[in-house]
Amino acid sequence: MPARAVRSVHIPRATANGPGGTANDSDRPPRPTRRTRSTANRGDRSVAAVPSTANACKNDRKRQSIFGNTMSDRSEPDHASAWGRVADDGTVFVRTASGERAVGSWRAGSLREGLAHFERRFDDLSAEVELLERRLTVSGVDPAGIVGSARRLLDSLDEAAVVGDLDALRTRLEAVVAATEEHRSALAAERAERAGRIAAAKEQLVAEAERLGRSSEWKTAGERFRALAEEFRAAGSLDKRTDSALWRRIATARDEFTRRRTAHFAALDTQRARSRERKEAIIAEAEALSDSTDWAGTAARYRALLADWKAAGRAAKDIDDALWNRFRAAQDAFFTRRNEANAERDAELRENQVKKEKLLAEATALDPADTDRSLRRLREIQDRWDEIGRVPREVAGSLERQMAAIGDKLREASDARWAQRSLASSPFVTKLRESVAKLEAKLARAQAAGRTKEIADTESALAAQRAWLAQAEGQSHND
Repeated sequence: MPARAVRSVHIPRATANGPGGTANDSDRPPRPTRRTRSTANRGDRSVAAVPSTANACKNDRKRQSIFGNTMSDRSEPDHASAWGRVADDGTVFVRTASGERAVGSWRAGSLREGLAHFERRFDDLSAEVELLERRLTVSGVDPAGIVGSARRLLDSLDEAAVVGDLDALRTRLEAVVAATEEHRSALAAERAERAGRIAAAKEQLVAEAERLGRSSEWKTAGERFRALAEEFRAAGSLDKRTDSALWRRIATARDEFTRRRTAHFAALDTQRARSRERKEAIIAEAEALSDSTDWAGTAARYRALLADWKAAGRAAKDIDDALWNRFRAAQDAFFTRRNEANAERDAELRENQVKKEKLLAEATALDPADTDRSLRRLREIQDRWDEIGRVPREVAGSLERQMAAIGDKLREASDARWAQRSLASSPFVTKLRESVAKLEAKLARAQAAGRTKEIADTESALAAQRAWLAQAEGQSHND
């Protein structure tokens, strides 16, 4: 049967000749454009490619040769299905909600085979959509690739060379696009929330770095700056501009801290050098004084040198420790010698204490009744007391007070004896005593005779004489 002229339509496929048939170039439909080629060449690389019409025709011819099929008579009626049909001239149509449109031509076999071929092409396209639907359920898949593939498939449906339920396929693709957009929105929100957390964490690190930049805790802050760098990297990544700006703030704070720390230690080195010079001068004087025997004066000077040492500041630790050991050795040498001398002196003082305690016992035994002799003995004891010399400080006061008390006691006894002697030798006191004795005798006679008036007069005169005598004796004692 002669080949029929094929109606030219713009469809994304090539047209093959059936067995024994021929076709002129003018009878062939135009070559498919880049846009209508298999979507496997664009978008999601995981989507299976739609087999070309030429290959499909070859496969159909193979099946014909194997099963002995021959090309159907073109006079048979159009073969149709729910979603399309093949006209007797080989034109293939697909039915959609908007009407019927030609999708290609079939000349490689029966009309039924042609319709089945385009239905298989629809199945391939449906498989691509199913693959996109499945990928939506896989976590971690970038939705941008899925939505791009879905939109390319949507764009190609109006020119797709397939026979099938394109409206349902369009609905499925639109659902994929909508779900992908939701996924993209959720992912964008998740990324924004994650970026917010990262930004907040890094802002805290930056704020801490800026506080550390003003710190004078050189060792602790330096170690913390090193840890901050690790924590900044571990916190996650933001956009390059934000990340760089935050890191520059940390770097600026660290540089300021480093500058201040460098200046501090430079000044500290200068101060330590001056302290070392001052302490070496102090050590030189201390070592020169270590042989002195001026115990009190040198001890006072060492106390002054120690105050100078504290005011000189610290050198480097190892140097300062070595300098202190030298200064301490010079002091120890002097004070060891002084302590030895003090020990000898203390032994001598204790011997003096024993001697004075013996003299004290001897003075205590003096007889207060024999004041003249006791006072002479006391003066001898006091002379020997003074010759003995110093005693320990803790007992010196007590010994001196005891010796003074003995002397006071003997002098009081001597004064009392001299007072009695002076009273007995006074003419006035003697005359008063005689007058009192006469009045007492007169009073006794008057009382014996019962002379009342004489008794009263005599008692009055006797009272006056006794008062004068008491006054005279008291004055003599005071003298």
